[in-house]
Amino acid sequence: MLKVINELKLYSTKIVQTGLVVGAGGNLSMRDGNIMYISPSGYDLQEIEDHQWVRVNIETGEILDDLKPSSEILMHLECYRKRPDITSVLHAHPSYSVGVSSTGQNIPSLFPDFPAIIKSVAYLEYMIPTTEVLANAVSNVISENDVVVMRNHGVLTVGKTMKEAYFFMQIMEESAKVYTIASTVGAPRVLTEEECQDLRNLSSEKYRSQLLKEAR
Repeated sequence: MLKVINELKLYSTKIVQTGLVVGAGGNLSMRDGNIMYISPSGYDLQEIEDHQWVRVNIETGEILDDLKPSSEILMHLECYRKRPDITSVLHAHPSYSVGVSSTGQNIPSLFPDFPAIIKSVAYLEYMIPTTEVLANAVSNVISENDVVVMRNHGVLTVGKTMKEAYFFMQIMEESAKVYTIASTVGAPRVLTEEECQDLRNLSSEKYRSQLLKEAR
């Protein structure tokens, strides 16, 4: 339990300091057996104390603490129920990712890290946040995707470790940023599917991906 809390504290601070969320925006959780520890509703993620991470029974959805959990609790629960292989869920509002996806475009592969690390991305049209409708939509695509982009809203990533989920989020935002910059200069060259597959097959990239899945 202590290890989970320490990881949550580390990455809740990271996503604020790197600008992936603003104020009390965003939420994150980790699995510990059949219990999910999730950020409390309305709290600045950098200010959450150890005892304020809210415990929730993954199977039943029962809230085990007095504090109100994140309003996106249903979305987090659906991820764990559909993906027994993951331990971590991260939801943020990265500016460039939200900006690019709100135009109706997908975030393309413009540099090697993106296709090498992120195998597939699901895109969802805008739905009202915190609702069962959105949670069900995420549930329908999370089995086959580690990244879900919600247009006009934000990005959700899952991982075998919080480090992996966080790295997915960083790569998505960097890709959206590069695309935005390139588009102001000219027409960006997108990597072909063959080029993307070649990158995924590199032994160095497979090794790096494996490191992200291993707990520290």
